[in-house]
Amino acid sequence: MDDELFQRAVADLTAADPRLAKLVATHGVPALWLRPTGFPSLVLFILEQQVSLASSAAAYRKVLDRVGTMVPAALLATTPDELRLDGVSRQKDRYLRALAVAVDTGDLDLDGLAHLDDQAVRRALTALPGIGRWTADVYLLACLGRPDLWPVGDRALQVATAETLGLDAVPDQAALEVLGERWRPHRSTAARLLWHGYLVRRGRVETAGDLFA
Repeated sequence: MDDELFQRAVADLTAADPRLAKLVATHGVPALWLRPTGFPSLVLFILEQQVSLASSAAAYRKVLDRVGTMVPAALLATTPDELRLDGVSRQKDRYLRALAVAVDTGDLDLDGLAHLDDQAVRRALTALPGIGRWTADVYLLACLGRPDLWPVGDRALQVATAETLGLDAVPDQAALEVLGERWRPHRSTAARLLWHGYLVRRGRVETAGDLFA
């Protein structure tokens, strides 16, 4: 996914779906935000599980300030008590350390993920504790730039879809899977438009890219 493909997908979606066209007319087209591939993004995705973007970004910044550079060896050199002071729960501390060990030992080849298909990437990532389908899917979408990802486990996407389509209830994962079929083969772009509307309506913004600077 690049800017040209993103704009083309937006044009195709809004031409075919009046509800997405209305969403874009109301809230505009978001910038194509992409996160860098690799360890730092996966650390942030783990921190984002079940909490707000703002609180996870704050925890990430504190951990980064502590370790200096977000690499496996530096994170493994910390103690769980130190990361607790930075806002990392005991459970997420275990997940981050398992990820760091897997990357450090080569059990997880992050560079090699770019050469795998979507399902193979999911298998490689979800083999680690604390990385489920949601984390794998958002890594595929936001880091690897895959064009047709639909993270059905994302609560904001569930709510945003219900709001945009005028549904009486927020869809569960199975229902969201079915609803997303209308936006193939551009489901990643549809998700970006829906997330953007969700955040704008609530006065929020996407996580700042300077976290990875």
